[in-house]
Amino acid sequence: MIALPPELLPQLGEGLWHLFAVFLRVSAMVSLLPAFGERSIPTRVKFGIAAAFTLIVTPAIAAPVAPPGLLPTAGLVLTEVLIGMALGLALRLFVLALQSAGSIAAQATSLSQILGPSAADPVPAMGYLLTLAGLTLAVLLGLHIRVAQFLIHSYTLFPMGAPPLTPDLSQWGVQQIARSFALAFALAMPFVIASLIYNLALGVINRAMPQLMVAFVGAPAITFAGLFLLFAGTPLILSVWSDALFAFMLNPLEDPR
Repeated sequence: MIALPPELLPQLGEGLWHLFAVFLRVSAMVSLLPAFGERSIPTRVKFGIAAAFTLIVTPAIAAPVAPPGLLPTAGLVLTEVLIGMALGLALRLFVLALQSAGSIAAQATSLSQILGPSAADPVPAMGYLLTLAGLTLAVLLGLHIRVAQFLIHSYTLFPMGAPPLTPDLSQWGVQQIARSFALAFALAMPFVIASLIYNLALGVINRAMPQLMVAFVGAPAITFAGLFLLFAGTPLILSVWSDALFAFMLNPLEDPR
């Protein structure tokens, strides 16, 4: 058995504490991260992803000083987990924006019941398609690189062990939720406009020809229009969504207004 020199033991302990302190924030964020933190991914795979991001981020972060007691250590652990969860939830809201946009579009074009939900979350098939395509596009555009940069930059915005102020954190969270709903409605806007035009035209035809069963005539038209808009508008929708996601990762404290 090979014994380590006594002078290496303090350095080894400091290195392990450094890894553990970074792992707290990274693991909390990875559990909610788009693509990497989906519920369909096994826990062991998520743990491996968190360990890989920890090894990438740790050399770029200054080694923290180990707290002298149990209560300061518990405070550091809770603070790092809270910051990681807050950042992960902010990124998860972009996935929810895609799901909400798909739900709004499906309801507006009477396609919410077609094919049924295919994901773990109860969303229409249109929302599942947009979500899967958006996550695939984000990964192809280098989501793992952006996440590593985002994690390193987060230690500048939220220093290790410094708990964020509650009023600032709550206001920031409300802004991210408002951004998510605004983005979802903006992405689904073509479908909402098409639904408005369809219902107005249906009302005019019904007033002009009361004997005509306008619902039977209009249902195929709105279905075709919804599918055509999905086919033609998905590239633009995903482009706008990915730009918003990566812009947030560059500056998460920017006011969305």
